[in-house]
Amino acid sequence: ESLMNEATIDEIVKGSGLPLSIIIVGVGDADFDEMNQLDADVTPLYSKALNKYCQRDIVQFVPFRSCSKDPVKLAREVLAEVPKQMTQYFGQKKIRPMPKKMD
Repeated sequence: ESLMNEATIDEIVKGSGLPLSIIIVGVGDADFDEMNQLDADVTPLYSKALNKYCQRDIVQFVPFRSCSKDPVKLAREVLAEVPKQMTQYFGQKKIRPMPKKMD
């Protein structure tokens, strides 16, 4: 693994405790295996330098070529994990929705 990947993983692990979502769109015909690793849908990211795992999955990776002809599909894929990421963050921080005010 390259140093850049380790540094990137370290920053994602740090960011996993913050109200943050990272969306990566891969453009072109490159090999995006490393981006899929950052997405961490299968295996949680682990930072060797910090000696800890991500608190939650905050990265969504979408290869543009998989939905380049369908902008609705692109939007759906890009934003697919944001609601779950947001509710996980709120749950970790014990942030509850404010009750609806009655008039």
